[in-house]
Amino acid sequence: MLFTAAVANLLVNLQICLLNNMRNLLVTAFVLFCLFCCQEKQSELVWNESFFRIGSQSSPRVADLNGDGALDIVMGAGRDETMATEYGIMAVDGLTGKLLWKQKAPAHVVGSASFQDINDDGTPDVFIGGRGGFLTALDGKTGAEIWKYKFDFEEDPVLRYARFNFYNNTWAPDINNDGIKELLSVNGGNWSAPAGSSDGRLPGVLMLFDGKSGAILAADTMPDAQESYMSPLCFQDNDSQQWKIVFGTGGETQSGSLYVAKLDDLLNHNLISATKVASEQGHGYIAPPVLADFNKDGVLDIAAISHASTITMVDGKSYQQLWQQSFPGTESSTSFAVGNYTQKEKLEILAILDTGTWPEYSYAHQVVLDGITGAINYHDTLGCFVVSSAVSYDLDQDGQDEAILNINDYECEYEIKDDQLDPPGITHQLISIDFQSAQHQVIDQASGFRNIFSSPWIGDLDNDGYLDIVYNQYNHSSDLRRFLGMGMKRISTPVKVKMPVKWGAYMGSNGDGIYQ
Repeated sequence: MLFTAAVANLLVNLQICLLNNMRNLLVTAFVLFCLFCCQEKQSELVWNESFFRIGSQSSPRVADLNGDGALDIVMGAGRDETMATEYGIMAVDGLTGKLLWKQKAPAHVVGSASFQDINDDGTPDVFIGGRGGFLTALDGKTGAEIWKYKFDFEEDPVLRYARFNFYNNTWAPDINNDGIKELLSVNGGNWSAPAGSSDGRLPGVLMLFDGKSGAILAADTMPDAQESYMSPLCFQDNDSQQWKIVFGTGGETQSGSLYVAKLDDLLNHNLISATKVASEQGHGYIAPPVLADFNKDGVLDIAAISHASTITMVDGKSYQQLWQQSFPGTESSTSFAVGNYTQKEKLEILAILDTGTWPEYSYAHQVVLDGITGAINYHDTLGCFVVSSAVSYDLDQDGQDEAILNINDYECEYEIKDDQLDPPGITHQLISIDFQSAQHQVIDQASGFRNIFSSPWIGDLDNDGYLDIVYNQYNHSSDLRRFLGMGMKRISTPVKVKMPVKWGAYMGSNGDGIYQ
């Protein structure tokens, strides 16, 4: 009996030992599995490059310029807004952050780049414009000039006005059948005109350039003879299949309107026949509108904001106003971001507004509006004066988009004096907002830096299947239009790019203002 009991106890102990060993083996296997198979990718600052004594009012755009399979970054830049610079346009290696090339400019290059291969070398070439009548096409590999706009039209009844600023360009269809798309741009904005006065406010000029040679194919002044700062949009109407243009007039203190015209109207020097779809007294339309099928009728609708922060939704078929929202006491020169922020089935727009009167702004507002009804689905006040747009993506992959945007954190009502030597303390933050939970998270921050004008870029820069963020921070000074240096950063995130990034840059991922 004792022997039997001993044997039984031994068997039980062996069983327990085996179970413990098996459990330990399973735990060890699970840990190893997690280490090698389940470990999530972590956010990583891939590079952080500094550029001294310059800054930018441009936003990053991307293309593979050096043929390494990764996207590279192109931005306009400069010092003071009217000062010549050796760093007018910069191309930066997406993998390393190192400068690929730079090109000089006579003044600040405020436009963002467009890309098209026009010299048949297999590399996208760069098209970009800025202040002082600067518009150029550059070799994407080297930065060498291919063509440049030269003002020599003092006697021309239309082009004599085309001696001011270029902003963001967009592509129009190939008119002359040479296999290259044409470049649509607006020239306007007399820098020397006194603020608040109509003196010197010369009419803006809508211009169509041959993409390959830079020759002017068509040009016409604004229908109301007002100035223009708005980057035009060009699109093919889904209903009529006609090519159309959306453009705007007016400024910070000058009345203006929003127009839709046929591309043929521009080609026929007949913009006077354009359809006016919205107007504002005492302010114009500066921020580019966005195009999307908000009401799901198969036709692109137009969402626009005036400088007085009047937001208007225009039906793409009838050109009738579907709704309008106003935000008294605020102004905006900031284009929308588009996404499904609080609703999975309806497109919404994210507007950024500033309290005050240009250039004395205090608090910044972030407002999400229902694309169909105009209802306000979210409204918060985070940070201070900013005119850079947000970008959007479903970061947590719950079927609804979050936004990534710039925040300038300081005492928003602080008044800067003319004789002030030191700027107020400030911290730049790059944040994401989850509109469902009304929570925001800081992605990155830097004390003593700001970002007023440049939108971030998001997308898969190196084709590894994960979302990258490229953004800029600027050394702060008391003069918001003066630049003391800039930093450009790239963050690699653990967010998997399962769906295309539709609104990953200023004016959308394609830079054309169209959400599709």
